[in-house]
Amino acid sequence: MISDTAEYALRAVVWLVQTPDESQTTRQIAEGTRTPLDYQSKVLQLLAKSGITKSQRGTGGGIRLNVSPDGLTVLDVINAVDPIQRIHSCPLGLKEHGTCLCPMHRGLNDAVKTVEAAFKNTLVADLLKTRSKSVPLGIDLPLRAPRKPKQATA
Repeated sequence: MISDTAEYALRAVVWLVQTPDESQTTRQIAEGTRTPLDYQSKVLQLLAKSGITKSQRGTGGGIRLNVSPDGLTVLDVINAVDPIQRIHSCPLGLKEHGTCLCPMHRGLNDAVKTVEAAFKNTLVADLLKTRSKSVPLGIDLPLRAPRKPKQATA
């Protein structure tokens, strides 16, 4: 239903929620989320570009979640790395269909719309608050909101 890119982004965000007070290296995130290092590196760049994560180079640097999981939706994460595609006009390019989708394409678009709404209504925090035998990434993560970065003093 979602791409590997979106899956890896969700794994990375869930991983970063567990350590809001410390930066993680790309390698730590890739190992912790069981994702290929090179692929996860590209995913993390997309998350940083969208503002979901923040990265800092150098000693003591690394990657952190830049937003609270209490305000971050699954759709936000997915759209940051591989936006969900909707059908706005006939994929076959039939002029007679124009923007009036045929029943097949309207049905497909409606299904995508339903999935999109479910992702929009699911907070990352909700994924972590649900208690079951099967927890995200196989780790029982405590849910804590990330701390705001310390302000530099002049």
